[in-house]
Amino acid sequence: MSSFIILGAQWGDEGKGKMTDYLAEDAQVVVRFQGGNNAGHTVEVGDKQYKLHLIPSGILYDNKLNVIGNGVVVDPEALFSEIDYLEGLGVKVTPEKLLISDRAQLIMPYHKVLDRLKESKRGKNDIGTTGKGIGPCYTDKMERSGIRVCDVLEEDTFKEKLQAALDMKNPFITKVLGGEALDFNEIYEKYLDFAERMRPFVKDISVTVYDSIKDGKNVLFEGAQGTLLDIDYGTYPFVTSSNTIAGGVCTGGGVGPTMVNSAVGIAKAYTTRVGKGPFPTELEDEMGEWLREKGHEFGVTTGRARRCGWLDLVILKSSARISGLTSFAVTKIDTLAGLEKIKVCVGYKCNGEVIDYFPASLKKLADCEPIYEEFDGWDESIKDARSYEELPENAKIYLKKIEEFTGVKVSIVSVGPRRDQTIKVSEI
Repeated sequence: MSSFIILGAQWGDEGKGKMTDYLAEDAQVVVRFQGGNNAGHTVEVGDKQYKLHLIPSGILYDNKLNVIGNGVVVDPEALFSEIDYLEGLGVKVTPEKLLISDRAQLIMPYHKVLDRLKESKRGKNDIGTTGKGIGPCYTDKMERSGIRVCDVLEEDTFKEKLQAALDMKNPFITKVLGGEALDFNEIYEKYLDFAERMRPFVKDISVTVYDSIKDGKNVLFEGAQGTLLDIDYGTYPFVTSSNTIAGGVCTGGGVGPTMVNSAVGIAKAYTTRVGKGPFPTELEDEMGEWLREKGHEFGVTTGRARRCGWLDLVILKSSARISGLTSFAVTKIDTLAGLEKIKVCVGYKCNGEVIDYFPASLKKLADCEPIYEEFDGWDESIKDARSYEELPENAKIYLKKIEEFTGVKVSIVSVGPRRDQTIKVSEI
């Protein structure tokens, strides 16, 4: 058997969509195990570009099974909008290609209302949520008041749970947050329609994934967001509401840890972040703007400009430790072409000491001063390179530094957004 995880090793936006699409060629099953439609994965195949938010990136292949796991929160409206979008581009989305866990939690209209109103109430202390109801949905899950996919397929169960939810949510929305009450009948009828369209796709995915691995199929677990957005190990509270690290596969994908062979961390050749929070290597100058423009650093889901900075090896080392990474896939190294000098952070000076790990305290992190090593850059474009040998010598030195500092090999190098602009250095 061969099952492996792909996850973001930084703050997200590392290129997981492209890497999942690339590695899915050798997989039979692709599983999303956490997050929701707040994630955005862009995949380019030939001259076509696909923007995915909820559906696994393996959907672009005709012969792959794609699974939305129980750890994902599903907005039915967003799901079917994405299916319609893909089919409009000629991508078939059928129950033979896509399954949805019967245990997945559903994002309801009141989750989106709560998300927006609570974020507005926070004022200057806002988290920077996408407003898509992700956090409130996960809150209900942990509070044991959520509505699951299996619930909406049972009309009486759904009716009872929806009424109970609105009895609790509406007073809070109207009296505390100053919003308008939601109508039971409108939501009830709308979601019953969603349920009927969803029904053919629904299955106990834990059984499906387990049987696939036992049958010797290659199973790829696709993560969303990134390590530093993890609810436990990220820059809390500026994080997402799920476990984005490798450990999330077991709970969100329905398999035990002994059934996973390897974990690939996707790492951008520099660092980016969206939203608030400390960012030790951030470049708030012309260099940062240069990286943003050349790297097209604008969010797939939100359109927001990303903050940019030098590569932070402290982050990658921490990600490798937390998720037990077995290799890195380094993306967007082509963006760095043309720079005379490139800096890499190899440690932090913090309150008189030097550390090489990512601190939990945001106050301590904000006080951290990056320690840089400087490398010679390369002038030549590398977007046409198709083997490791074709890369400039200075680019190889740069990649070797990542391996030496983190203790994790670089198995893949991406030199452009398309599927064919990918170099496999070694097997994952």
